[in-house]
Amino acid sequence: MFEYFPGNYVWNLGVVATLNSGGLIDEVDRACRPIRELGAQGADVGTKEFMASWAAVAEDLATQAAADEAAGHLRTAGQKYLRATNYLAQAERMQSARQPDRNVFYRRCLELQQKAFDLIDPATVRVEIPFEGTTLPAYFTKAASHAPVIILFNGLDSTKEHMYSSGFSQELAARGVSTLMVDCPGSGEALRLQGLTSRVESEDWATACVDYLLTRDDVVAEKIGLVGWSLGGYYAPRAAAFEKRLALCVAWGANHDWGAVQKRRLEREGENPVPHYWDHVLWVWGESDVDTFITKAAAVNLDGVVEKITVPFLIAHGENDRQIPLEYAHRSYEQAVNAPRRDLRIFTKEEGGAEHIGLDHFAHVQTYIADWITDVFQ
Repeated sequence: MFEYFPGNYVWNLGVVATLNSGGLIDEVDRACRPIRELGAQGADVGTKEFMASWAAVAEDLATQAAADEAAGHLRTAGQKYLRATNYLAQAERMQSARQPDRNVFYRRCLELQQKAFDLIDPATVRVEIPFEGTTLPAYFTKAASHAPVIILFNGLDSTKEHMYSSGFSQELAARGVSTLMVDCPGSGEALRLQGLTSRVESEDWATACVDYLLTRDDVVAEKIGLVGWSLGGYYAPRAAAFEKRLALCVAWGANHDWGAVQKRRLEREGENPVPHYWDHVLWVWGESDVDTFITKAAAVNLDGVVEKITVPFLIAHGENDRQIPLEYAHRSYEQAVNAPRRDLRIFTKEEGGAEHIGLDHFAHVQTYIADWITDVFQ
């Protein structure tokens, strides 16, 4: 994996995720160069400066985009708004849950994302999914007037803005598949602006998503699939085990026993996805102390669950995933005995895509998953 900040896995993962989600090397370098020395002091030190430096580049882009827009150069403006959104989303993801101005940056991210949609991607719109007296914010990319659709769940720290900038929905649209990118409880806008925290029973929000999609006249009802990356590699299989209207499931990162991963992190085994890790997970799960959280997290486990999956099931995992052990991919595959089709794809260091959810070679992993989905739907 490309390492701009030697020895700082968490910051490097953010850089790689940005570059492989449409970021430009020159702009990323301008954001990182002023904080390079801080990166040598560990993941938690300097995250405020990380935000400030990346936001400065994003705002410079937004200023340029506004001038382009005023001049009628709408495609150029939209591309700049899109990259600015990418930079803000990745930098905001790195902030402490206790950072008081965090939502200021996130609201700006939402604003810039909408500008990009308006100018260069009218096929993608913001939607609200009814859920337990409130809504789950989401983006819907429409592929055709009547198309299969993939529900995409994010993980512990990503957002629907990162899901969009990854380019996965565009890959699916090119194959005739629409995408619903959802900020689940515990993630993105649902957590930041609505206070919705995560839960073991991810089928609750999967059911809400299917109910919503079935109200649309541009969705093929019998071809609704579910993909989840990172912690979504738990959420998606769990949901598919119990929400039987789904037609397929993909675990993009085999998060088979996330509770055990938390115990490993207490013992400083494996890598964390974000700085200020324990503050972040307590925020996501709505807990006030680590001991209570660890007890609760033990139930975030797919033993006895994946056996209930009765639709085609893909597990995609990197052999050098430093967050989620490779053995979990094999465990999910071995237990999914009732899936009519089950596939295990391990991405190697030699080919790329070997890091967590393939962030080191995102396009390679994405296109494989998009092709698998297309094959199953056909």
